[in-house]
Amino acid sequence: YDKESKERFSLSKEIDRLVKMSEQVSQEANNLTTALKGNTKMQGNWGELLLESILENSGLTKGQEFVTQEFIRDAAGHVIKDDEGRGLQPDVMVYYPDKRKIIIDSKVSLIAWERFVSEELADDDREKALQQHIQSIRNHIDGLSKKNYPKYAEALDYVLMFVPIEPAFLEALKKDRQLWKYAYDKNILLVSPTNLLAVLRIIADLWKVEQRSKNAIEIAEK
Repeated sequence: YDKESKERFSLSKEIDRLVKMSEQVSQEANNLTTALKGNTKMQGNWGELLLESILENSGLTKGQEFVTQEFIRDAAGHVIKDDEGRGLQPDVMVYYPDKRKIIIDSKVSLIAWERFVSEELADDDREKALQQHIQSIRNHIDGLSKKNYPKYAEALDYVLMFVPIEPAFLEALKKDRQLWKYAYDKNILLVSPTNLLAVLRIIADLWKVEQRSKNAIEIAEK
């Protein structure tokens, strides 16, 4: 009886510990969800983190073929500022072998999208949330276009606007057939995780070709 009582007490403590761990995990998940829904800055940080993860898995090397959160500077090393006096600091600059750059900016807003995917909303409310989601993307396009990164960064004419949530990206394009052209006319290409990875792998292959060419020249010279 004494042994059985001790085992029961030990089991009870273990269950209590598991319950507390479960509550903690649930609370942390809830905190993350709340933060991503209601905190625009937190949403942006999450999108940038996902973008950097895709970059690292594309075969490109940070600090060599791409940099993150660096200011665009002029020949004298001074930070270039936009019309509102803020320093131009794109999320990512990816370098081509010829030293030209491609600018990638992560734009994410989960508020309207989260409402759209909520099962509690009626059809009319879901439609309204989807329209708000599309308008949010259009607003990001307008804001990114005003920064005019290619003018100052010796970059390609088009800036890549990264939408990190694949379903949100596809649903917006399906609903608004003019959205992609709207962005394109403002020199912005909309990309999701899938097609961004394809673009980055192509750039990584260009660097491999460049390196092989350099090796071949060095061998020929020797």
